[in-house]
This record gives sequence, structure tokens and C-alpha cells, in this order.
Amino acid sequence: QFILGQELVQLEKEIARYCGIKYAVGVGNGTDALYLSLKALGISEGDEVISTPFTFIAPAEAIANCGAKPVFVDINYEDFLINPKLIKKAITEKTKAILPVHLFGQRCNMSEILDTASEYGLDVIEDAAQAFGTKGLGEGNALCFSFHPSKSLGSCGDAGMVLTNEKDVAEKVRLLRNHGAKYQQKYNNL
Repeated sequence: QFILGQELVQLEKEIARYCGIKYAVGVGNGTDALYLSLKALGISEGDEVISTPFTFIAPAEAIANCGAKPVFVDINYEDFLINPKLIKKAITEKTKAILPVHLFGQRCNMSEILDTASEYGLDVIEDAAQAFGTKGLGEGNALCFSFHPSKSLGSCGDAGMVLTNEKDVAEKVRLLRNHGAKYQQKYNNL
């Protein structure tokens, strides 16, 4: 009951409902949420993921741990969020995803980011570690939260969550979070 028990299942349902997203998967921390989302979306060796350097190291670390290369674009100076007008200039044939970071309870310009992603066939993984409760999140393929005690919704220790409207992404993250084992099927690893 202490690990991956009914309390977590209930929390996943409540946060999914609160955010208006179909699936929520609890993970160990916010970095795991980013990394497992990238892995579930197939980001791997040689890929590039566009993000911002104006954040904690976790997004760049998660991208690099997938074997991919973080490609940074600058921020808007009025809100410190990724400048969506610079994203197209950074896209190459190796680009597979965009990882915007919502900061200080502010939401990135997702309509412009999603338009660019759609135009180039890219996935979007949103880092919302500092934006829980901000309206309009979760329009990309995956939305990632950190519940570190310093975040807007903090836990007693460390925790994270991936939200998605894509059933296959949710299922892959569920398997990846627990060594390929399905919920409540100990030692049955895929």
C-alpha cells in the first residue's frame, strides 16, 4: 500500500480530473516525469529536443539521459518563458520534440509552440514543475509535474506525475516507472 497503492491511484484520478486530462501516472519525482515521458515518446540516441536553458537542470538532464541532445533557444525577457518565435530556427532533421518550461505559475505561449510542433511533426512535453494549478496546461503529448516540497504543490518528500490524453503514452510511462511491471503484478516484467 505504501508504494503504488490505492492512495496513489486516487491521487492520479483526482489530479487528472482537476487538470481536465484523461490519464495521470505518479512517478518518483519531476525529473523522472520528464525522462519517462521522453522515453515513452521514443526520444533516443541522436535525437534533438528543443528547450530553454532558463530553468533547473532537470529538462536538459532528462533529454541527455535519453541519449538525445538538448537544443536551447532563448527566453522572452518580459516573462522568462521560452520564446516560441525562436523555435523554428532551431529545428533540424534530428529534432523530435519541444520541451517548454512553464515557470512562476505562468504558461508558455502554447498555441504558437503547438502550431510549430504540428507543422514539423514534433512531440511536446510540458514541464510544469513550477506551475501546478495554472489554467490551460496539458495541450502537448505529456505534462510533467514535480511535487518536490519547493514546488507549487509540494509533497512531504519527493514525487512527480505525468499527465497525458494519449493512452499509449500513459501505459508506457506506467510500465517504465516500475521496471516494466504492470500495476500490482510484482515480478511480471515486460
